[in-house]
Amino acid sequence: MGGAGEEATGGQLSLLRSAPRARAPRTPEGAAAVDPVAGVVLDVPLPHLDRVFDYAVPASAATTAVVGARVRVRLAGQDVEGFVVERRATSEHTGALVPLRRVVSPEPVLDPAVLALARAVARRCAGTTADVLRLAVPPRRAVVETEERAGPPLGPLPRPEPGPWSAYAGGAALLARVADGGAPRAVWTALPGGPGEDWAGALAVLAAAALAAGRGALLVVPDARDVARLDAAMTAVLGAGRHVRLTAEDGPTARYRAFVALRRGRVRAVVGTRAAALAPVQELGLVVCWDDGDELHAEPRAPYCHARDVLVERAEQAGAAAVLGSPARSAQAQQLLAQGWARPVVAARELVRVRTPRVAVAGDDGRDPAGPGARLPSSALRLVRESLPAGPVLVQVPRAGYLPATACQRCRHPARCGRCGGPLALPQPDEPGGASTPVCRWCATGAPAWACGHCGGRALRSLVVGSGRTAEELGRALPGATVRRSGGSAEVLAQVPAGPALVVATPGAEPVAEGGYSAALLLDTWALLSRAELRSAEEALRRWLQAACLVRPAEQGGRVLAVGEAGLAPLQALVRWDPGGHAERELAERAGLDLPPAAVVVRVSGAPAGVRALLAALALPPGAGVLGPAPLAERAWVGTSPRSARAGSGTQGQEQALLRAPRGAALALADAVRAARAATSARKEPPVRVQVDPLDPLDGW
Repeated sequence: MGGAGEEATGGQLSLLRSAPRARAPRTPEGAAAVDPVAGVVLDVPLPHLDRVFDYAVPASAATTAVVGARVRVRLAGQDVEGFVVERRATSEHTGALVPLRRVVSPEPVLDPAVLALARAVARRCAGTTADVLRLAVPPRRAVVETEERAGPPLGPLPRPEPGPWSAYAGGAALLARVADGGAPRAVWTALPGGPGEDWAGALAVLAAAALAAGRGALLVVPDARDVARLDAAMTAVLGAGRHVRLTAEDGPTARYRAFVALRRGRVRAVVGTRAAALAPVQELGLVVCWDDGDELHAEPRAPYCHARDVLVERAEQAGAAAVLGSPARSAQAQQLLAQGWARPVVAARELVRVRTPRVAVAGDDGRDPAGPGARLPSSALRLVRESLPAGPVLVQVPRAGYLPATACQRCRHPARCGRCGGPLALPQPDEPGGASTPVCRWCATGAPAWACGHCGGRALRSLVVGSGRTAEELGRALPGATVRRSGGSAEVLAQVPAGPALVVATPGAEPVAEGGYSAALLLDTWALLSRAELRSAEEALRRWLQAACLVRPAEQGGRVLAVGEAGLAPLQALVRWDPGGHAERELAERAGLDLPPAAVVVRVSGAPAGVRALLAALALPPGAGVLGPAPLAERAWVGTSPRSARAGSGTQGQEQALLRAPRGAALALADAVRAARAATSARKEPPVRVQVDPLDPLDGW
């Protein structure tokens, strides 16, 4: 254990620089009579301070400085916050202990199980415990601690019937084991379904089974729209007052109120976004990660943990059931199946054909009069015309905006911004600047006097057509049809009525249609598949399946038409509705290349001096290797949706290196990186960014 000495100066504790003094431990006068030593974890992200510090507990704080309480302490001449993680009678520190500055709140907000989880996540991600706790414990709202009533949870629910789970092989057994208090692990391939039989209704029944066993349930979904959908299903199945929402979109007060209700044990079920994976659910019996392939589950701040990995670790520690569910299947979920950690829960092929729409690829017979390369072939327009009278038709367009990428009309060279080198786009005609003034997608600078740097041409042509231009083209081709937009520059719609309408949406922004869509048209499939990312094929299939799940089943006339090259493996998996087979191929290909999840990859990036200092201090475990360091290339714009539109600014002059090891050496590699970070942090070397198994490990090369 480390102690906090009174002589801390110059931004570093003298304790860290000097040898322990050979004298008996002592505490200041007026310390607490019982357990006068408090072990405190500090809210300081420096790797070399990622440990427990001992402080003296004043007599005035003897009853309020409880384990889990927020406190303020003195460190290196500054006041910092932290959490009391233990109370003891003695300290291993041989010098005088500095007393706690003050107890911020006697509310024990840090659960011991969450602390253990935070330490495990920090170790796996080669990060610090403070970074994880910042995600786990929301900012305090004092009024909530006085308003939120204490008390036991509502009584257990009756054991639920299998309901929607009876449609899946192993589904009823999974539900029964959860209701019996067991800890099964499953990867669930969900089918489309109506209210009560869709994914939200099925997960609500699963949560009811956990509550029936007297245990807690934790369900994590990608975004606020999914939270709202699952929240409504949970209320319908569980009744009012048995669960809470935990999401930043509800505001800091509502979030803290839900957090306190969980910590006090009044409520034992929660649905939320990625930070909810660390929620203090008491007697945890079930963890669920819905749509684990969604990039919103990946934390964009240190330690860059993924909700799926946090929940897998939590299920191991708590002995809880774990379910990963999605219409698709990620390579990581397939890896869990291959390792035997989880078992598949899938429907029989006969039921798949009944519950899913009929899927085809436009132009796969080579006889389309508009040509096989047409963006809107005649078969697509025919599908829309035939399906509109029966209800709304969904049109998925992978690019937001109007004309998000342009090129010189004369030489076809991509048009770039003269200020930052970013791609030039043409905005919607009714947006500022109209459709005549190109605007940079990276720095938003207008280029009214743009001229091609290769041939001097001033005319632009479109390289990519966005959702705004697509809605305009369909409106002209189908006069009189109602056209709605969702995503991009338009508002993201949660639901659309059952009447005839064209709904043009970007991936992830597709609204739910009352009664289901009569058809869906998937345009520009090449745009998702051509992304220069490791997960491009997996992500494309996931987006298409999500859209197809909103369409009525084939027996009700539901159809899906994808415009693309029919021979591509992801499109073939879509036609066959076979996400499991596609995931098996993806995992096999990555195993042959030693890429995640078959191997562990750690990306280290930052200033060249910081990267090289960390590599010099690194003691690699057996079997690990290093690629680089090399200059970090700026990333071109790849905006396929509002979620994934990114710019490549801010990386000039930086370097990165990739550390790679077999999956069995993942913890050994993470420990080595943590030790190297602590050593370089103590020497005040430039900080670096460390990501374990990033979504795209080849980004920037």
